[in-house]
Amino acid sequence: MGVVAALGLWAAGAADLPGNAFPRVVAATVVTAVGGSMRLAGDAGVLAETHAGVTVMPLSVSLTGALVVGAGFLRPLRHRAAAGAREQAFGAARIAVLWTAALTGLAFAARQRFAVDLGDGVLGAVGGLFGVEPEVGFTTDVGPTAGFGLLWLVGVLAAALLSARTAPVPARLPWLGTRVRPVAYALVVLLLTCVALGLAVALVTAGTRGHPARTFALILLGLPNLAWLAFTIGLGATWHGRVDGPFGLPVPRLLDEVLRTPDVSTLDLGTLAGHDGRVWWLVAVDAVLLTAAAFLAAVLTPAATRPWRHAVHMAAGLVLTVLLVCLSGRISAHYGLSLLGIGDVGGGLSGELLLRPSLWSALGLAALWGLVTGFLGATAARRVRRRDGAPPHPPGPGRAEQG
Repeated sequence: MGVVAALGLWAAGAADLPGNAFPRVVAATVVTAVGGSMRLAGDAGVLAETHAGVTVMPLSVSLTGALVVGAGFLRPLRHRAAAGAREQAFGAARIAVLWTAALTGLAFAARQRFAVDLGDGVLGAVGGLFGVEPEVGFTTDVGPTAGFGLLWLVGVLAAALLSARTAPVPARLPWLGTRVRPVAYALVVLLLTCVALGLAVALVTAGTRGHPARTFALILLGLPNLAWLAFTIGLGATWHGRVDGPFGLPVPRLLDEVLRTPDVSTLDLGTLAGHDGRVWWLVAVDAVLLTAAAFLAAVLTPAATRPWRHAVHMAAGLVLTVLLVCLSGRISAHYGLSLLGIGDVGGGLSGELLLRPSLWSALGLAALWGLVTGFLGATAARRVRRRDGAPPHPPGPGRAEQG
């Protein structure tokens, strides 16, 4: 995670920060990637004050950490016929101890302050007259960071265990392997496919339109943020956002045009299509990806599972997936300097970055898409099984139905 964060920040130009701040910024990026509690802090003297806040998860760093931690947790369990819940809990506890210690060290390291240059104009003259020497920086709350980081780890390990096809299922929970694991595995593949498609688009953009450093900064820091945002918009979800001030975003030009407005903008298929009609392809891509994921899950599910039941499982899994995407994809950042207690003094010293979803409508649309594609995937899987000679119908009353 540290390597990915460092390379992304280096591509974004953070290596030139004053005060040897680059390692601390890398530590802060890793902390925020696991849900750690980082806050911006500042001091502007007696007659002025700085106020700032930030909430963002660089999901490229988060995804890298999740894949590495999940692989390390599952490696001892590969090709095991059985593994007790106690053994799995013991392995998770060992990882948690090391993880908490490392995260606590990063939290102590992720602290830095920078001086803010007021310039040579009127603002600088007023600041010199009243002794205003603004500083802005960031600090980390160690306790909340360790707590949220531990919750992130628990979520990653649970997702790894539920979606891994080669890991054994606890003997007391056989339904995990027949009901939960096929859908979980298919949806993890779906999310990774979205990231892979986003990576392909980003590389083509870097090769044809220039700005390779900005593009690679986006890839190494926030590619899943954009890929999964596009996925939810293709489902019909609505986001609200705004960009104002000095924030330099390595994002597609289309998003910057829609978000850089005086008021909070609506981000959905309609508003994006008003700038670029190719956005409607997101719907077709989502339909193909979700139907393929539902088919994959249905193939891995016992043949006795009825299509409507598989559709319900798919809907529940997709709702949970969209919920996680919406919660992790939110962005909120604000910075300002008030002089003599009167508003933001401007001069490039204030700005706002906001991105938040309309959560309930997104979850409702996810449930609808899950039901439809789940039923289609299960129906297609039944036809494939029938063609291959598998039993086309559920077992009779004398046999227990699975799923």
